[in-house]
Amino acid sequence: MAKKIPQINASSMADISFLLLIFFLVTTSMDVNQGLARRLPAPIPPDQKIEDKDINKRNLLVVKINSANQLMVQGQLMDVKQLKEKAKEFIKNESNSDFLPKLVTEDFGAPFGEISYTKDHVISVQNDVDTRYQSYLDVQNELVAAYNELREECAQKYFHKAYNELEEDQQKQIQKIYPQKISEAEPKNYGN
Repeated sequence: MAKKIPQINASSMADISFLLLIFFLVTTSMDVNQGLARRLPAPIPPDQKIEDKDINKRNLLVVKINSANQLMVQGQLMDVKQLKEKAKEFIKNESNSDFLPKLVTEDFGAPFGEISYTKDHVISVQNDVDTRYQSYLDVQNELVAAYNELREECAQKYFHKAYNELEEDQQKQIQKIYPQKISEAEPKNYGN
């Protein structure tokens, strides 16, 4: 006669598996992906008409990233490290060039007085569907850094303080002089 083998009681295996799963979820560290800190515009009311706004070509800086992660600014190849200075030159237009955004003079009150600035400038970022996310982030970081540096310079010039040390209304005045206008187009297939 064959010997009977006792069976293992498996009724608590599900509980043990669940506890192990919880343990590994709690103790495992997750990599945090990079992202873009952006404040989205308020939603458009349903009864408001959306108007297409024609942008003068001189007021538009076109930044493209192709599938090979090469950067083209206004049709010319450029290293991403040069983008910040190019963007600052475009946003300020200190030389009042006919090829850069039109300067508008406006009175901003004390302590600014009358200032000429590029009110209608827009930086258009366009990327290929195969662009690496890191390349896209590098471009965005350089553009935001250009605005941040311009705002910092303005804060130092008029308030003799760092931009982040200013009161909220002072920061808003500077943001009006240097409004962050970065337009992002839907990714396309630009090729190499």
